[in-house]
Parts: sequence; C-alpha cells; structure tokens
Amino acid sequence: MMSAQAPAAIVMIRPHHFHINGQTALDNAFQALDTDLPIDGQADIAALAHAEITQAAKHLQEAGVTVHLFEDQTTETPDSVFPNNWFSTHAGGHIAMYPMKAENRRLERRPDIIEMLKHRYRVQDVIDYSGLEPDGLFLEGTGAMVLDHIDRVAYATRSDRTDPIALERFSTHFNFEPMAFAASDAHGTAIYHTNVLMCIATEFALIGLDMIEDESRKREMISRLKASGRTVIGLTNDQIGNFAGNAIELQGAEGRILALSTRAHDALTPDQIETIEQSARLLPLSIPTIEMAGGSVRCTIAGIHLTPRG
Repeated sequence: MMSAQAPAAIVMIRPHHFHINGQTALDNAFQALDTDLPIDGQADIAALAHAEITQAAKHLQEAGVTVHLFEDQTTETPDSVFPNNWFSTHAGGHIAMYPMKAENRRLERRPDIIEMLKHRYRVQDVIDYSGLEPDGLFLEGTGAMVLDHIDRVAYATRSDRTDPIALERFSTHFNFEPMAFAASDAHGTAIYHTNVLMCIATEFALIGLDMIEDESRKREMISRLKASGRTVIGLTNDQIGNFAGNAIELQGAEGRILALSTRAHDALTPDQIETIEQSARLLPLSIPTIEMAGGSVRCTIAGIHLTPRG
C-alpha cells in the first residue's frame, strides 16, 4: 500500500569534488576532519564519495526506487551531495527552495533540477525562500525539518539553521503545524539538523529521545506520533552519533524500505530491527566517506512527493 510518507522517487547528486566543508564545521559536531579510512589526499576522498553514491543509487534502483541521479562538476559546492537541504517537494504539485546558512551551500541550488521536476512531474508552483538569506533567516529544508506528511507536523530542532520566522512561513504555506524543540548531545552541543536525530516513517518513528531538552515537549512529540498510529523507537545518543536517526522510508517495488547507512544499521539493536521490519525492509548503504561531512543517507536523498506526468 502506498504511503504519503514514503516517496517512490528521489533526487541524488553524485559528487565529483567532494571534500569536508570548512564553512559548516563550526556548528556541525557530526563532521570528522580526520578518519581511519585508508585514503591519501583530497582526490582519493572525492573518488570514494563518487563511488559510494554510485553504489547507493544502484542499490536503491534495484529495490525499485526511481532515482534521478545528477552530476556535480563544480569545485565550489563541497556539500552538493546533500540536496535535501535546498529543496523539497510536496503533494499537490508544490516545491520549496530554502535559505542556506553557509554561503557556498547557496551555490547548490540548481535550476536544471527544478526544470526536470516540472518536466517529469505535475508542478503547480515553486516557493523560493532563499531571499531570506540576506536577513540571516535560514531554514535548511528537510535537514532542518523532519516532516510528518500524514499528520502534517513539521518537527524542527532550534538552531542557526532553523529560523522560527522561516519555519512559520513554510508551515503556513505548506499546511504543516510547526513543532520546534531544543536538542543537544551529551556534551551540551546543540543538534544542527533535525534529521540526524529523527526519522518518521509510515508506521514507526526513530528519535533520539535523550537529546530533547524539554520533558513536556518530548512527551508531546511521543504522544503525537503514537496518536498517528506509529511505534516510537527511542535511539541512544551513541546510536544518533552513528547516524541511526538519519534514515528515510521509501516506496520500493515490493513494499516500503528504510534506507540508512551500514554504520547506522550496525548501531541498531535486534529488537529495533525487528520492529522496523514489521513494516519496512532495511536497506543498508555504505557511505563512510560521505559521513565524514556530517550527514548520512537521509541527507543524500531528496524525496519526490509529486505526481508523475502521464
């Protein structure tokens, strides 16, 4: 059965000049500037990232997901592999484009991708919020927000990348109820993007509950998710640190799948895996080089919630 939460088509960007983005390191504690990977030099990192996305896209296609794979040729966009931050799509034919905090991330917005969506899918309008950037108002797409497309709630951690004015504006335009909350890791460092600690699927939700600072807000979030018929799976801080929250449910050829990284999958407990597999098949994808940039599988996927043209 198809679900509004699980898109059957996605956009991915294959990087050609991937490297760690110095402009985002200040508020992204998930970035790793050194690694145990057997790599030597920038060219090797870029080649590994290119190969990881190539393989991830192949596995997703084999699972029956439609993958629109674009190439990035410029050296100016080190985080281009994370397209979910600069645009999102919505049922009814709507596209949103977002204001980005890092200046070099603003260069990731691509008219050719928007044009492809208009050509292949029914698009009524494109709402562009990037004009908020000069005022320092940022809202980094489905990184900043984890959207419940069924219950119409936009969950958002408070950070420099999630401005409350921009969040309110998006929620009004796209008919979501905004639910902002403060979240931090065990060291007290604020979580930079909501999608590293939270994943909402059709029948379950993964959440780093220990990171939510306000107990009443935490109870409210759990209550809302349970009321929508979902099982809430709490993730530990260590699991979040291994990107277990950075997953996305997609519609495959033979049912729903949960795409996540191999590292994230290995961090889950057998009981958590059993709960997830009651409604979605786990699809681990190996992207260790890309995870050095502070994002995982969810960040590399922009879901398409649009109706294909006939």
